[in-house]
Amino acid sequence: MPDTPSPNADAGPSHGPRRRLFPGPPAIRGVRRLLPRSFRARLAVVISAVVAFALILVLAILPRILDTYFAEQETQSLQARAAAAQQLIGTLITLNTHGGLVPIVEQTNPPRLSQPIASALTGTGDETGEQSYLASVAQVVAQANLTVSIYAGPTATGTPVATLQAPLTTPPGAGLTRENVSVSSSFQIQDRYWSQFSGTAPVRTVVVRLASPYTLRAETLQTLFTVLIAVAVLALLVAIVAAAIVADLLTTPIRRLTTASRALAEGDFSARVAIDRGGTPEINELANAFNRMADELERSIEFIRRDRDRGREFLADVSHELRTPIAALRMYNELLQDRAGDDPAARNEFLETSRVQIERLDWLASNLLELSKLDSGLVALDIRPDDLRTVVQSAMEQARPTAERMGVTLTADVPLTPFRFPHDPPRLGQVIGNLVGNAVKFTPAGGTVSVVLSAARDGARISVQDTGIGIDPEELPHVFERFYRGSRANEVRASGSGLGLAIARSIVEMHGGRISIASRPGQGTRVEVFLPRHPGAPEVMESSLRDPLPVNTSVAQ
Repeated sequence: MPDTPSPNADAGPSHGPRRRLFPGPPAIRGVRRLLPRSFRARLAVVISAVVAFALILVLAILPRILDTYFAEQETQSLQARAAAAQQLIGTLITLNTHGGLVPIVEQTNPPRLSQPIASALTGTGDETGEQSYLASVAQVVAQANLTVSIYAGPTATGTPVATLQAPLTTPPGAGLTRENVSVSSSFQIQDRYWSQFSGTAPVRTVVVRLASPYTLRAETLQTLFTVLIAVAVLALLVAIVAAAIVADLLTTPIRRLTTASRALAEGDFSARVAIDRGGTPEINELANAFNRMADELERSIEFIRRDRDRGREFLADVSHELRTPIAALRMYNELLQDRAGDDPAARNEFLETSRVQIERLDWLASNLLELSKLDSGLVALDIRPDDLRTVVQSAMEQARPTAERMGVTLTADVPLTPFRFPHDPPRLGQVIGNLVGNAVKFTPAGGTVSVVLSAARDGARISVQDTGIGIDPEELPHVFERFYRGSRANEVRASGSGLGLAIARSIVEMHGGRISIASRPGQGTRVEVFLPRHPGAPEVMESSLRDPLPVNTSVAQ
């Protein structure tokens, strides 16, 4: 029976493609589909959109703010003109009362404006066709429709005694339009005429109202809005160009990182990201981190390659070294199985030769195991302060029987007092024994091998010098390589494994020191081991080496 899919199948782990549990609202998905694919284009679009949104807000809000501001300014200007008109009208009324001889308001039922005052305000007094006083004030001072209301009492309540109007008849100038705005201003004036009857001059209230003035507000707003539109379009174009430049500047380092990463993925471990000194610190820090990672990766890959090549060479060398004794053993075995095995002398010779080859195989296997342990770090040194003279003397004692058999003289020059220095006695003894054994092996009868132990300001030196056959200059750089035995005196060197100096170098380097060799063909060889002074160890006085060989020097460190 087939399995029925669970409703929550998408919630569990799966090796195939899964739908997104929270894909987002449809509007957001639609916006994402409309956006360009590249990060640079998206960044430019987002920056341009933000600038466009800001400009739209400015265009939507700023005209309203300016309209309100201009309206307030126009109201203040109209109030100033109303105050000026009020002063002119008050002065005219005062002058036409002739010092209280003419009333402002006649006490009739109902009260009415006196004829002299009304004529002064609304008439010219002659037939010249000039405008009335109020009309002149409306056209010149108020620049708006002028209405003057005169009340009999001290307050502007009730029905006014008279309401005089002077409309604005001047044609509008360029850009001027009528605005639906008005202001009112009132003042009080004493009617002195009636003080001679009642003893107290009544107070009359005059209200001056200006309405529907000509203004430039609409024209100014239109001009400003047009300028704003033009500036906004220009700003948007500049923003788009600037956004593209900024996006390119921000994404160029990312593209460089992508290119370098792709090159690394394709095997080009020399790829690096150029650092822009004028760039942002965060991007430069990322580029530096990438370059450091690439450096470490390149070093690791190079180390792996070298280690692989060394492994191949090592395997080839081991195969070559093992092939000779194995082939000899096979040949002797076949000869012993043949008629040669019936001859006791031949059988004994073949068995002795086979024993030598087996010992060589054992020696080779031991050296290979030792070198493998040293290279893999399985050997831990037991470094402790001990007398270096003991190491030198032990190595000399081990080599003395061979030296006496070969007619070689051994000499040692060591301090008279104990020379305590941090080292691993067995391992360092192995190094000195190997060097002394090699020197004895390559020194003909009657020659000398000398070992010198000396102190230096920054450590200790052990020098092994012989008067042997020497080493050719072209062979010196290779003497510390594995299985390298050179081309001269093959009959002597063939008895070794070619691993002694490689093992000695590894042990010296584990001590933090260095080993060097100097030689002249036919004049001998000197090998020098330098051991640095460890932190906390007492300082030792510097001592110079004797009989230096100044040419053909190779150093392993």
